[in-house]
Order: sequence, then structure tokens, then C-alpha cells
Amino acid sequence: MNLPSPQTLLYGMLLLNTVLIARVVVFPSVTASREGKIFAFVTFFILPILCGSMAASEHIERSKQAKFCVSCHIMEPYGKSLYVDDPSYIPAQHFQNHRIPVNEACYTCHTDYALYGGLRAKLRGLRHIYIEYLGTPPSAEKIKLYTPYNNRECLHCHLGARSFEGNPIHLTLMESLKSNETSCVTSGCHDAVHDVTNQAKVKFWSPTP
Repeated sequence: MNLPSPQTLLYGMLLLNTVLIARVVVFPSVTASREGKIFAFVTFFILPILCGSMAASEHIERSKQAKFCVSCHIMEPYGKSLYVDDPSYIPAQHFQNHRIPVNEACYTCHTDYALYGGLRAKLRGLRHIYIEYLGTPPSAEKIKLYTPYNNRECLHCHLGARSFEGNPIHLTLMESLKSNETSCVTSGCHDAVHDVTNQAKVKFWSPTP
């Protein structure tokens, strides 16, 4: 037996709530009794809150998809950078070699960003949505991280891996990497990241259909 998807369940709840609201609006006398008042309370307060919570959860889950991230025009170059044919480009090599889930590539390496982080990050995420639809988005070249990239995003996968911890350089720098004193991406070791500014100068890998 196949259970309905969260999206189907949400649409069903919204439809049900709409029908119940219409019933109260068309037949207000239904609220005359005690049971009717409870019915109206559930219809106008409980169900909308439940639907809103489900919608927010569904949207956040959907926003983990890489295709959602690059659906914004200004993020297209960042999605394209995942196909750079150069092993020194860290995001591209992780993506092309499936070192990260390819369908959630952006989210995997930016788990503390926008809607995925703490309260401040979520507020920034809402600001991004506002600017995208009602403001003037910056160009892709002007997009910057709010804070320096945290080594935590690298270490939550690489820490404990033989290939990582067996590298003499990593062993020497291990404590400073864990404390973010030495950055994985700006210390000169792995500094080729997305680099959308110079994207016209690189070659791209095309996956086999």
C-alpha cells in the first residue's frame, strides 16, 4: 500500500480546510451550538496553523534540492560551476565524483546557510526571498558569504576518513583546522571554489546522457 506523499497530503488538507471554511461562511448558523463553535475554531484556527506548518516543512525540504537553489537566475553560474572540468575546483570535484549527494549538493556544503541555519540565518533566508521577488537581486559575482566558510562543513564528512587523516599536511594542521584557525578554502590549500567571475575561462565537463 502506497502512502500519499507529503505534498499530496498537504493539498488534501488545504482543500478540506477550504471546504470547511466555505461551509461556515455560507451557513453561519452552524456556529450557534457549542459543537458548532468548536467546529468553527478548528476550521479557522487549528487547521490553518496545521496546514501552514506542513507547508513550511515541505518548502524547507524542497529547498534542499540543488535544482531549487539554481532556479534563481543569479545562482545559475554557481550551479554551472559544479561542472568545471578541473580537479582543483573543490565543489566541482565533490559533485562530479558523488562525494556529496548530487541532488542536495548545495545544502550538503552550506548546512548553516539561510533557511538551514539558526534563527539569524533563517531571517536572512526570508530576506533573500523578499529581494528575489520584490527587490533588486545583486549579480552573481557580488554574492558573498555573510561569514567566512566554516571548516565544520568540510570536517563533518572528511574527519575520520583515512584519505584525509592519513595526509601528513592534514595531520600537522589538524587542531588548527578543527578550530578554524586555518581555513580549508582560503589558506591556499583548496582555494578554487566556485569562482564564477572567471567562468568564461574554464572548460566544462559534460556527463554522459
